[in-house]
Amino acid sequence: MSGRRMTVFFQRFSQGGDSWSVAVKDTIDVAGWPTKAGCRALDDAKPAEQNAKVVQAALDAGCRLVGKTNTHELAYGMTGLNEWAGTPVNHRYPDLIPGGSSSGSAVAVASALADFSIGTDTGGSIRVPAACCGVYGLKPTYGRISRRGAMPAESSLDCVGPFADSSEMLISAMKVLDPQFSPFSGLSEIRLGMVAVEADPLITATVTRFIQSTELTTEEIELTGMHDAFVAGMSLINAETFAACGHLLATGKVGDDVAQRLAKAKDTSAADIAQAEAIRARFTREVDQALETVTALVMPTLPSFPMSLSDAQAGKTDLQISALVRPFNLSGHPALTIPLETEDQRPVGLQLVGRKGDDELLCELARIMSAFISQS
Repeated sequence: MSGRRMTVFFQRFSQGGDSWSVAVKDTIDVAGWPTKAGCRALDDAKPAEQNAKVVQAALDAGCRLVGKTNTHELAYGMTGLNEWAGTPVNHRYPDLIPGGSSSGSAVAVASALADFSIGTDTGGSIRVPAACCGVYGLKPTYGRISRRGAMPAESSLDCVGPFADSSEMLISAMKVLDPQFSPFSGLSEIRLGMVAVEADPLITATVTRFIQSTELTTEEIELTGMHDAFVAGMSLINAETFAACGHLLATGKVGDDVAQRLAKAKDTSAADIAQAEAIRARFTREVDQALETVTALVMPTLPSFPMSLSDAQAGKTDLQISALVRPFNLSGHPALTIPLETEDQRPVGLQLVGRKGDDELLCELARIMSAFISQS
């Protein structure tokens, strides 16, 4: 690996009960440990004085914390690479990127280092690495799970959510993280809205073949605002990340790729933000209307296959990998990715999008559909 540090955890420890083991992204506070967000500029951060609300919920449920996982620096990138803190090796697809930004949380689950893990998703940062690493990941409805104790402190896009290696464990994780989560039962008359999107033909074929294997009722859905929602989501994450982290540029200790993004993010104008908010309103209405006639929307999680690790280490980036996930950060709808594979064993994610607040239904739908994976 050319001397680069390759590791899942930034900090390893064991504390809590003897129930499920849980790994925590290093943008989320664990009392007694500093939150450095994979950034050398935060190397002198003081230990957190209290647990993030989700961490405390896990401890209250008897879970055992096993460490803080590495992340793309400042949770502001999609490859998951981090030369300073360490890059997690994609356990199932070691020649490919782990995906970002919650790379360590995805790999911890894929490599059985934790029963479930906690990540954050501002523009696909749970769903992208979950799809890259072949595990399940859920971005809950915006505001469904408390962000208290998560970095950045303020965000109109970011959600805390779980990774797991099965749909059942994903449901169990949600029961831990959200005291109001009550598993759904009795789901019937499932109708899936197949959203037409631009994606690699092999990815589209893999997702379509799997949907056909479930024999569930489908109808075609068009979301005309997807591209504009992606662009608007980029504008808002740039503005909000610069507001939270832009001051770190003066330290000269921010990695090159993130420093360059932050420097450009500074130029996000008030007009850009106003336009993004107008697009948010329009796209949210469009998704709400589409969900009036179907149980959930379905589409690929990623438009293309994850790039090779060597390409990413050589400096290649790919923000477009979030083109199909970022729009639902903008709209706030819950979105979940189910791991699939092509016949030549490359990772593909199937994304389900549900009505706001219907996280329980979305997880139950994933459980039902996952039973067909071995049959596809």
